[in-house]
Amino acid sequence: MQPRAVRSMEEFAALSGISRPTVSKYFNDPASVRPSTRERIETALERYDYRPNIYAINQNRKLTKNVGIVVPYLADPFFAEMARTVERRCIEAGYWPILFSSHGERDTERNILDTIARMKPAGVLMAPLGRASDRTAVERFCREVPTVVFDSHIEGVGEAFVGSDNFQSVPLMIDYLCATGMPPCWLEMQPVNPNANKRRDAYRTAMTARGHEPRILRVDGDDWDFERIGYEGGLRLLDAGLPDTDTVFCSNDRLAIGFLSACYERGLRVGRGGDLRVAGHDDHPFARYTCPPLTTVAQDYEAISLHAVRTLFSVITGKGPQVRKEILFGGRLVERASA
Repeated sequence: MQPRAVRSMEEFAALSGISRPTVSKYFNDPASVRPSTRERIETALERYDYRPNIYAINQNRKLTKNVGIVVPYLADPFFAEMARTVERRCIEAGYWPILFSSHGERDTERNILDTIARMKPAGVLMAPLGRASDRTAVERFCREVPTVVFDSHIEGVGEAFVGSDNFQSVPLMIDYLCATGMPPCWLEMQPVNPNANKRRDAYRTAMTARGHEPRILRVDGDDWDFERIGYEGGLRLLDAGLPDTDTVFCSNDRLAIGFLSACYERGLRVGRGGDLRVAGHDDHPFARYTCPPLTTVAQDYEAISLHAVRTLFSVITGKGPQVRKEILFGGRLVERASA
């Protein structure tokens, strides 16, 4: 027999013989009611088909259990993976994550922040657009809502920033490429966030420090369709001829994936002992499945997501940080067949 469907907490409380405030208290925190009462409620839950509207419960709290998660482009597997790990950690901590993607658009990001503010969240984990963000709107939001920024840094914004140490990860790849072949040129597109600028600066600094001339190539494109930009720009670069090197270090893996496709179309063999060596940055979830598999620098997804969530929860509970912190994690070299 199917359990009887119950539509409201008031109806469930009447059927279970327990006061509505006590039932509400249980759904907020099962450990907050006496064990005998908790057993009665859980027995009733097995008998009746009722699940509370957790979102509505949260909205009635003075401090909700809602946590906003904002990323610039959810179709990017990097941000999808980051969002997945952050969501999981929020749920494990008893919070209700609500995910938003700004689709690379300033107005959308601004509207998202307005929407989240009306939800009275406990806090927000935000990967902002960066250079395309409305800084005034982001700063205003962060003054009103506890916010930890990750991946894309905006100076002075949020309670803390958690991200990758580009000045560690980029030289790591340069050392490997120089030790195994010719020094690399740098392939980038129009920067869409501060990470791109930092990586270019890290490349230039590391090459100069090692006695090599930095050679920076930029392809056209300033949207989030990185693979297309890498492919179309790569075709033009290959047709025009690369500078005096057979090694290309792409600023991110998605750009590298497009460039690999351009190399294939032009009949070039990529990999050690081939016509070109190609490397990327991030360890994109698809990087191991390109042809050939992409040599890259892995960002520490787990450490970044864990530290971002822990930092936010410490802010929510009033335990810190008292002063804005910037926490950076180093990358890890991943050697594959492309370089």
